[in-house]
Amino acid sequence: MNVLDPLTGQVDRPLAPIPPSRLAAAAAGLRARSTAWAAADRGAVLSRFGAALAADEDLLAALVADTGRMAESLLERQITAALIDRWVRRAPALLAPPAEVPASLPGVVVGGDAVPYELVGVISPWNFPLLLGLIDAVPALAAGCAVLVKPSEITPRFIEPLMRLVPAELPLTVVEGDGETGAALVDMVDAVVFTGSVPTGRLVAQAAARAFVPAYLELGGKDPAIVLAGADLARASSAILWGGTANAGQSCQSIERVYVAREVHDEFLALLAAKAAQVDLTCEGGPIGPIIAPDRPDVIAAHLADAVARGAVVHTGGAIERHGGGHWCRPTVLSGVDHTMLVMTEETFGPVLPVMAVDGPDEAVALANDSAYGLSAAVFAATEEQALALAARLRAGAVSVDDAALTALVHEGEKHSFGLSGLGASRMGAASILRFLRRRAYLINRSGAADPWWHATKE
Repeated sequence: MNVLDPLTGQVDRPLAPIPPSRLAAAAAGLRARSTAWAAADRGAVLSRFGAALAADEDLLAALVADTGRMAESLLERQITAALIDRWVRRAPALLAPPAEVPASLPGVVVGGDAVPYELVGVISPWNFPLLLGLIDAVPALAAGCAVLVKPSEITPRFIEPLMRLVPAELPLTVVEGDGETGAALVDMVDAVVFTGSVPTGRLVAQAAARAFVPAYLELGGKDPAIVLAGADLARASSAILWGGTANAGQSCQSIERVYVAREVHDEFLALLAAKAAQVDLTCEGGPIGPIIAPDRPDVIAAHLADAVARGAVVHTGGAIERHGGGHWCRPTVLSGVDHTMLVMTEETFGPVLPVMAVDGPDEAVALANDSAYGLSAAVFAATEEQALALAARLRAGAVSVDDAALTALVHEGEKHSFGLSGLGASRMGAASILRFLRRRAYLINRSGAADPWWHATKE
């Protein structure tokens, strides 16, 4: 397999998967370091790592080369550095031993502690290589685990500059590899985290089951936005445009379906289309970067062709373009869509916003929930109370209220995926670090009685 330049479509270099023997040695080496790491001053080491990451220009340049975009790479580096800082601050309180509590038996108290998994494996995707490579690795490291990361074979350039920044004390190794490397990794670790497609997620879950280790999966999305009558349409159209086109729509929490109350549909559609028409590609000085993965242009084109063939109207964009050898898609606004179309039911992963008129909240909720996915959603209404009432009816793990795609930026809210969007404990909030610990209880008899509590039960 070759590594392609997303801006030119040309081969940059061959992929260099780590040989199986070296992968096994890396896993064994990390595991051997886990005990010392669990007893170390982990916060200080992670702080040094975060500071180095935040300032390193070689890492930023590699991210730009991997993805073909600058603005999102700058934001990605910033969010990742903030992620590390947040876990350094929050981990001590979350990892503190629980207070002893009295048991139901006289004289018995319950204490406990937590034991980190020795080695956690992370298999991460190409759309945000640095952030999604470390979003699970950092809390695992903060919990006291060693971590082995295998990023996507599509974006491996950032690995080498990242590894130069890893402090010697930090048991973190990031390796280059393909699907076979990821499959091998599952058999070497005590817990595995995967972010990516549903088909590959199923394979990871099956492999983890065979290895008898826990798997935490965050998979695809087809995130809906709902705009009710009385909502601030100027705000909603701007938020949904950003939520559906940031990173050229190449994000699992991108807005991919928009349901608008019929009485404000035309006004909202006009606002959204006018704003989308003003957003240019990065090769023209705008914010929309190239399509990164080689297989995505065909998928996006197929979704658009299917929609048009079934009667959808294209207001902006609507086609895959070639510039400098790379593939691009302008912000695309569609109307006249329905759930017979691929663009409303399957993950597009491009800057495409299909807008559908609905007759009130009940129809909006029914259509939003008519999906195999349930990652996140967005709601806009006349009042916050009305929006929250709507949000409570949605099958989604995180709902942005009066905004869109906030889950990409706000990591404090604990959430679970619905449907095919994932499996396992939340990667957000306190649960993110607690996933990597096994709880141990101490059941202590302090009664001091000559006869134990069970003596009276003897015959």
